Amino acid sequence: MKLRRELWFGFSMMALIIIPVIAFTPWSHLTNGHLGLLMLALICVGIMLGFPTAFTLMGMGVFFAWLSYRSVDPATADRRVLDLFVQRTYGVMSNDVLIAIPLFLFMGYLVERAKLIDRLFRSLHLATARVPGSLAVATIVTCAIFATATGIVGAVVTLMGLLAFPAMLKAGYNVKVAAGAVTAGGCLGILIPPSVLLIVYGAVAGVSVVQLYAGAFLPGFMLAGLYIGYVIVLAKWNPKLMPPLPQSERYVELPSFAQTLAGRSSNAFVGLWRALTGGGAGVAQRTVLGQFMVTLVPALFIAAVLGVTYRMATAPEVEASTAGLIEAGGLIAAPEPEREASTGLIGAPEPEAEAKEPPAEKAKQAAPEKPAAAAAAEHERQPVPLWLWIAFAVGIGAVAVIYRLWSWERLEVFKMLLSSFFPLALLIVAVLGAIVFGLATPSEAAAVGGFGGFILAAVYRFIGRWREANPGASNPGPVIWGTVKEMGSILKESSFLTAKTSAMVCWLFVGSGIFSAAFALLGGQELIEKWVLSLDMTPVQFMILAQFIIFILGWPLEWTEIIIIFMPIFLPLLPHFNIDPLFFGLLVALNLQTAFLSPPVAMAAFYLKGVSPPHVTLNAIFAGMMPFMGIQVIALVILYVFPQIGLWLPSVVYGR
Repeated sequence: MKLRRELWFGFSMMALIIIPVIAFTPWSHLTNGHLGLLMLALICVGIMLGFPTAFTLMGMGVFFAWLSYRSVDPATADRRVLDLFVQRTYGVMSNDVLIAIPLFLFMGYLVERAKLIDRLFRSLHLATARVPGSLAVATIVTCAIFATATGIVGAVVTLMGLLAFPAMLKAGYNVKVAAGAVTAGGCLGILIPPSVLLIVYGAVAGVSVVQLYAGAFLPGFMLAGLYIGYVIVLAKWNPKLMPPLPQSERYVELPSFAQTLAGRSSNAFVGLWRALTGGGAGVAQRTVLGQFMVTLVPALFIAAVLGVTYRMATAPEVEASTAGLIEAGGLIAAPEPEREASTGLIGAPEPEAEAKEPPAEKAKQAAPEKPAAAAAAEHERQPVPLWLWIAFAVGIGAVAVIYRLWSWERLEVFKMLLSSFFPLALLIVAVLGAIVFGLATPSEAAAVGGFGGFILAAVYRFIGRWREANPGASNPGPVIWGTVKEMGSILKESSFLTAKTSAMVCWLFVGSGIFSAAFALLGGQELIEKWVLSLDMTPVQFMILAQFIIFILGWPLEWTEIIIIFMPIFLPLLPHFNIDPLFFGLLVALNLQTAFLSPPVAMAAFYLKGVSPPHVTLNAIFAGMMPFMGIQVIALVILYVFPQIGLWLPSVVYGR
């Protein structure tokens, strides 16, 4: 019988696990530690054989925990195992962090069904038409934006496989390059917030999900930038792989007012200004004013960003007085000298006369001096730093370049971007901004995001139906009723998918809790710790070893199994090597990008294959993903060498 390559690979991986276990396990004198390692090996084999991960973890955990309890007290082993099962299940049910998972999933499924991604891809395609490999670049940018709104890899890869992949094939793009752009771009959803992976890691490691979200922004967009850079260089180096788009694909149809005003100037800003000041020449003044206000949006946005940056950079330094807190009993909030003086820890006894002086008189004596100093400090702003002057110069230069190149075609593309990207960006900023800046917990922000996703889907569905209907119809009733019925089915489908995915994650946590408890009871964790510490590795060597193991595990296993099963093994070792669990989590999230691209369990490849034309083979998709896997490894090295890429934003926002 001839086996496929995928089966050969799977059986080979299982053989690499089973043969060493059989060969090196001391079967004649098994200890609990050996049973723990045996359980770990059997879990990997069971998952590779296709058994459900959550129930395999629960079954193995219950059986081996029973063996551990039985070795101590056979009479109570059954009851203690059942107690352990109930306790771990209740612990998952009472974990507040996990509430954000169904809410973010619900938001993602609603945004996915808003019929927004096709408009976004079309506008980005036109905006990047002159860039080498423009379709692939637009695909990656669309995936990055959509990943920020959904965080669902399967949804992004499937939608882009239906939308962007046929467009790239039609334009003559190489099948491998097109497949790599779709799959790699779609996998950004597990790194860029709101990522379900980061929530799961935060729950397992006890790390703040808010800080994980803040730290993952820059690494996620750095990885997207590396993808785009690779595509542009490859298109420049070998144009046959990604041919330039024909002129017909770059054509933007101008509305009637633009065709009329284009005679005054080829520059849209100048033409609208002349029409506004000297008459519209057949175009309504209201239309001219509205289009001119749209034209001013880039300048207003840059001015707003520079203004906010100026206020933040030159804000006066104000030291909060803790005197009132000390008088009210808040000694904990006071600086160290004040706290020591107030509790008598410095050592020297105070003079009696000073001790007898009433506190009210002291406050009266110091009162006249403090308001003047506080008022002066409040109104005195910091000097403008050099980097801010450079930012002003760059902003002014950007405005000048934008309006120098502001043609009528670019104005239309910009309006398309506003209608497709701006509502989505508003939702993203509202949800993630509230989380990062501490205005709401992840669960609260996810709930608001779910409501916003519902509104977004309803509005865009209504607009789509209104355009499909007779434009001259005055009765919107049928369109509204059709939208309501459509939103009912969307809500039903999104709720079902959310419940299904959330149940999977929660059962994984239950299984993980039982498995990790059994592993600790058997002494497997202690055995691994002793072995790692006996190697006398440096922190760098440990990080390389840990990330290499995670990279290898990503080939046969999915990210959920790696986070749930193997993170509890690595996490207790981090304090010994003085490694920040937050930074370790960012490295793991970046590393686990490979779990979606590495065969044979490359789920992104199967998502794309399910919606691809028949002539696109799975091997071609795998081959197209390999260069992007290499880029992920390069990004991992860059993040390790320059850790501030991931730690800068949490340090600025939360003072870590």
